[in-house]
Amino acid sequence: MVKKLLHTRMRVNDLARTVKFYQDALGLKLARQHTSPRGAQLAFLQTPNSDEEIEICQLPNSPAVQVQPDLMHLAFEVDDLAKFASELARKGYQLSDGPTATGSGSMIAFIDAPEGYEVELIQRAK
Repeated sequence: MVKKLLHTRMRVNDLARTVKFYQDALGLKLARQHTSPRGAQLAFLQTPNSDEEIEICQLPNSPAVQVQPDLMHLAFEVDDLAKFASELARKGYQLSDGPTATGSGSMIAFIDAPEGYEVELIQRAK
């Protein structure tokens, strides 16, 4: 049996651009950055109120990343989706979908990270 989820890895074309997006748009913190024994450039991002990290990986001499629509996404809870979207817009980031009310009363929206990975923003029903 596994003990717990430690991180999720996403390969990208531009490590610096992707790390900047997650820091600026979502407020994630860079925990550490290094080169793996296989030569991959790695950055680990801390997620609020969670032990799990997001590992961003740029592989040298590899084909460009082309994310298929709706392949995968990360989901983050926000307190006030309208306020969060307004702050994103102020920083120059636009929602790619939503806000949309769900059947449970939550509100969801999406923003696209570099390479087209989707990030879901969820305001839970009160």
